[in-house]
Amino acid sequence: MEQIKEKLFRGERALFGSSMLELIDCVFADGESPLKESRALRLDGCIFKWKYPLWYSDGVSMRSTTLLETARSGIWYTKNISVNDCTIDAPKTFRRSENILLRSVRMPNAKETLWNCKDVHMFDVSAEGDYFGMGDVGVTAERLHLSGNYAFDGGMNIIVKNSTLISKDAFWNCENVEVYDSLIIGEYLGWNSKNVKFVNCTIESNQGLCYMDGVTLVNCKLVNTDLAFEYSSVRADIASGVLSVKNPREGEIAAEGFGEVIMDSRYVDVEKTKITVKEKGDV
Repeated sequence: MEQIKEKLFRGERALFGSSMLELIDCVFADGESPLKESRALRLDGCIFKWKYPLWYSDGVSMRSTTLLETARSGIWYTKNISVNDCTIDAPKTFRRSENILLRSVRMPNAKETLWNCKDVHMFDVSAEGDYFGMGDVGVTAERLHLSGNYAFDGGMNIIVKNSTLISKDAFWNCENVEVYDSLIIGEYLGWNSKNVKFVNCTIESNQGLCYMDGVTLVNCKLVNTDLAFEYSSVRADIASGVLSVKNPREGEIAAEGFGEVIMDSRYVDVEKTKITVKEKGDV
């Protein structure tokens, strides 16, 4: 593998089609698509300052590397990429890419990031931006700290653990989602989704968990949550009170108390849902 150190690259497609390169402390300044169509790259301590640095690439390892805000739309149509201890300050990074590993990655400007990707694995990632993870298939995330609305819209086969999501309209139009030991704050959580499970989570939501087909809560807290479960099929064991429940379609809901239960026979068959007040501390 050829090694290049401490070099400044300028101009469009500076290293187009490169393969078997180790780039250390290099800077890619003005010039689009410097590493387009690259193969088998190692990037350590590099800085990207301009657009489209890694398109149609395969087999990329990035460490301690920075994409500035101007390196927008930076990684599209790329396969087999690992990103470790990096800062991505550019929006719209990762589109239609697959087999992505992110460890200790900071994305302070993650608007429209990780769209329509497959096999995404995130550990200790922080991100801020709307529409994060839209249309992704096959996601695992541990210790994800996300602030941004409309997260994971249209995603499938998603597992999230020990994370914090501050996100209105998170997990809309999704299928097969599992969330464990996490905090979720945001209005209208989970609408129009199928087969979604929350375990040991704390959820704060206005009109959350509605229009869902198969939503399960196991030992979750619903703090300051109202008008929940409208037109949903639900199995919920709630380790707190609930401000209000409105017209679930069918299922069982057990909580430590309900501020209000709205069951209107004009819209749902009230006999199909069992609602139980349990003793505090019951599991």
